[in-house]
Amino acid sequence: MNGKEMAFLAAKILDRKKASDVVVMDVGLKSSFADYFVLASGGSERQIGTLCGEVADRFAEEGLPVKSIEGKQTSGWMLMDCGDVIVNLMTPETRQRYNLEKVWGDCDTINVEE
Repeated sequence: MNGKEMAFLAAKILDRKKASDVVVMDVGLKSSFADYFVLASGGSERQIGTLCGEVADRFAEEGLPVKSIEGKQTSGWMLMDCGDVIVNLMTPETRQRYNLEKVWGDCDTINVEE
């Protein structure tokens, strides 16, 4: 499975688990450490932990790597390093504060909820 397929699988899992504002960003031309970002918001810190666990479990079932998970659900932001794909799970407040869509605004963004 290539990076794009992994990113869309993660986005699909998150969307099915009721994450909000799920987007995939193609950062491959601007980043040396990843090809895709997946961003999603959870309604609470508890939901962020649940979303992270669900992606990790489903990736394990598919034999896909989750190299590391950074952050704690109580921080409002959890990051999953899946090699070519970085999954960012945030509360709406944290997502607004760091505004990764603006920081990486010159990259293609796909809203997967559409």
